[in-house]
Parts: sequence; structure tokens; C-alpha cells
Amino acid sequence: MDIVLETVDAFLFDHVYAKLFPVPQAVTSLLAATEPSNELLLSLSKNLSLSYIPSEPYEYTFVPAPMAAYLSTISRTNIIRQFISLFLITWGFGVVLYFLFASLSYVFVYDKRNLQHPKYLKNQMRMEIQQALSSMPLMALLTAPWFLAEIHGYSFMYWDVNYYGLAYLFLQFPLFILFTDFGVYLIHRGLHHPILYRRLHKPHHKWIVPTPFASHAFHPVDGYMQSLPYHIFPFVFPLHKLSYLLLFANINIWTILIHDGEYMTSNPIVNGAACHTIHHLYFNYNYGQFTTLWDRIGGSYRTPDKSLFDQKAKMSAATWKQQSVEMDKIVKEVEQDDDRHYLNESPAETKKEK
Repeated sequence: MDIVLETVDAFLFDHVYAKLFPVPQAVTSLLAATEPSNELLLSLSKNLSLSYIPSEPYEYTFVPAPMAAYLSTISRTNIIRQFISLFLITWGFGVVLYFLFASLSYVFVYDKRNLQHPKYLKNQMRMEIQQALSSMPLMALLTAPWFLAEIHGYSFMYWDVNYYGLAYLFLQFPLFILFTDFGVYLIHRGLHHPILYRRLHKPHHKWIVPTPFASHAFHPVDGYMQSLPYHIFPFVFPLHKLSYLLLFANINIWTILIHDGEYMTSNPIVNGAACHTIHHLYFNYNYGQFTTLWDRIGGSYRTPDKSLFDQKAKMSAATWKQQSVEMDKIVKEVEQDDDRHYLNESPAETKKEK
């Protein structure tokens, strides 16, 4: 995450902090007169006791520090600044990824016929977006300490490919999938315990027939807990910095894809959209994130219905009726009372509910 922080600092935060917390005009004049050399910075930071001035130019990987980086009394190395910056980056990056890829998925992939499903809710998409946006700030706040620990060197993140060799550069990806998939499986299954389900996980299961916008519509603590394996991994195993950024983005995209309702694969190994649809419909199956391995080992795997892969059958009234009948039994068992308001419920069902 240090690469991201360095880049955002150079193009945004350095200028914002210099504007909000400027150094004295005399220091600005000295720095503006020449490039921030080692001698000048050392003189300012030590001889003039200006602790907010670094004793040497900031190191960088891709983007050199602009002059603005030296014109704030809150330096790049200030841990509070770093925490705030990482929080804002995590929150902003998450929102951009969410809206960008969920929107693309909804427009180009999602089958709009799902909106006619008897278990689709009134104003569902708006509620999904509201839930996601209200949860993201707290999820980002809880996540920022992990990124802070990373940039201070407490993880096994590395930059030089030769440090662990080319073979490990490829091995890290299946290792990451296996480790995080196991962690998500355990945490997700634990969240279905009655005590945790009612308090934390129920908001995500409000969406029985999810749209791509349900992908991040969690209780914030639920969303954070399920992200923990991704943050723990680089503190246990080496992980290349660019690989981490790639995986971080792909995890968010994958989370959207398994909620898009388009069943592109029936591969028995991949926990795709069909498997996750079964989870939303029938609750106690297919807890994994990427593969079906841990569900198979844990006895919680349920093969997606064949009708899901038939374009006509998956949208048929008979299929929807069968799903609704089984879903009603599960909701009664797990939640007792169903407080959802369905868009396409019949007048008889509405009267019964009242």
C-alpha cells in the first residue's frame, strides 16, 4: 500500500496538507529558491529545529515527491496523517470500484428478468446501494490499521522479485487463493451462527435475489470480518507489492461477479455466481469465496440446480415457485419472522402478511 500512498500523496495529499497546514513563509522561500537537497533539508530540520522538515529528500518507488511535500508542517512520516490518508484512500478506492464494476455488471451482464422474481424486494437496488455506502466508511476505518502496519514494514510484502525468486512470484497466487478461501469459509460459516447472524450477517441476506449492487451491501463489521484473511495473508506469507494491489482490486471485482446472477460456469471447483446464488436462496450452503474445496470438506456444498444454467428454465414461473417455497421454509427456520417487503408479491400474500 506504500506505492499507492506515495502516488496519492504526490498528486493530491501533499498539496492538500501544504494548503491546510503550511510551513512558515520564510521556509517556503528557502525551499522555493532551490531543489530540496540533503544539505538544505538537514539544515532546516536540525539546525533550525524544524521537526516537520525531513532531514533528506523523501525516497520514492515511482513518483518523486513534489515541492509541496516539504511545505506542510504535517510531514509524510506523521503517523496520524498516514492513517487518515490510508483511510480516505481505502474508502474512496472502494467506492469507485464498487460503482464502476457493479454498474458495468448491471448494465452489460445482469439479467433484468430477475427483477420480476417473487423474492425481489421493493426498492431493492436503492437499499443495496444505501447499505453499501453507509458501511464502507467504517470498513475503511477498520482496515486502515492493516495498511498502516504494512507501510511501516511489519508485513512480508516485498518489491525485488529476486528476493524470493521467480517461482514464488507465481506460487503466491494459488497460495493466496487457498489461504484466503479457507479463512473466508470459516468466518462466513461462523457468521451464520444464530447469535452472529442476527446481529451482523442478516443485512446481507436481506437480498434473496441480489443484484451486483448487493456485493458490498454488508453490515460494516461483517464486511470487515470477511476481509480479514486478505489482510492477514501478507503478515504470514511473502507477497509482492504489485501482486497485492492486483489481488485487492480483483477481490472486489470477484465479489461483484458472484452477485451478478449470470451463471457462466458450472465448474465443480469454482465457487461462481451459481454457487453463491444458492447461498442467498438457501442460506446454509456454499460459504466459500473462490472455490468449493472447503465447502466440500466441511459438508456444506450444494450443487447449483441444473435449471440455473438453462436460460428458459431459470426464469420460469415453476423454478421461481420452487425456490420461493423452499426459501420461505428456511426464512421461517432461520429468522422466524420475514420483515422483507417484496415487489412482486401477490395480493393474497400481502393480505396474509398483514
